[in-house]
Amino acid sequence: MITNHFRRYTYKELQRATRKFKCQIGRGASGLVYKGILKDKRAVAVKRLADINQGEEEFQHELSVIGKIYHMNLVRVWGFCSDGPHRILVLEYVENGSLDKTLFSGKASQILLGWNERFKIALGVAKGLAYLHHECLEWVIHCDLKPENILLDGNLEPKITDFGLAKLLNRGGSNKSVSRIHGTRGYIAPEWVSSLPITAKVDVYSFGVVLLELLKGARVSDWAPNADEEVEMVLRRVVRMLAENLMLEGSKQLWIDDFIDSRLNRQFNDLQGTA
Repeated sequence: MITNHFRRYTYKELQRATRKFKCQIGRGASGLVYKGILKDKRAVAVKRLADINQGEEEFQHELSVIGKIYHMNLVRVWGFCSDGPHRILVLEYVENGSLDKTLFSGKASQILLGWNERFKIALGVAKGLAYLHHECLEWVIHCDLKPENILLDGNLEPKITDFGLAKLLNRGGSNKSVSRIHGTRGYIAPEWVSSLPITAKVDVYSFGVVLLELLKGARVSDWAPNADEEVEMVLRRVVRMLAENLMLEGSKQLWIDDFIDSRLNRQFNDLQGTA
């Protein structure tokens, strides 16, 4: 049984730990996440599945995914609860919350991500995805990579979370059934829209969108000159501009004004930016 890898908690234990689920800290593809304090004073994130009518199947699926993975850039699972209708995961608590709150909050965020921090986050997420796609026992496709599902610890090391949509597939293969899953608009690869077989490339596409947002410090959807322009059209336009920009000589490139977050005050690495 995969559940033997984790400690089993009762619903009452987690009620006490979360003060009856009062402190909500996140919302994932399959449920809400609350902060909790266990008896040993350890802070944890408690994920409560939203749809209890279909909770058992989804819960066992998520356990089967998480039970097969272990990497410093992936959120760890400490335990679970399966009392009656309640399906809950107990996860490591990641201090600085999700990337979107830091990257898109502007002056409201207490953390300003400099260039080195952004590059570190990009590299960590890439390592986490590489592990899922190439190194763990099963081939895992996350299917919903976005800033909301990238958490930052006390050292701003990224950890990918929320495997509610993740799929275990034969390594190197594809799965037509995955195309029925709905990811997040703006981060969905074209394969999903076209109902084509899904491979690990869908995560790579989503990661590319996250990289653009790390550069600019804004949602790709906010780059649209007008509200009617679809996110996919924005991405095509930005990628075309990037390709054209890279063909220009250094002094003529438009990195600073068009592609780099102004909050960086032009403090960035050209080589890393073009990598």
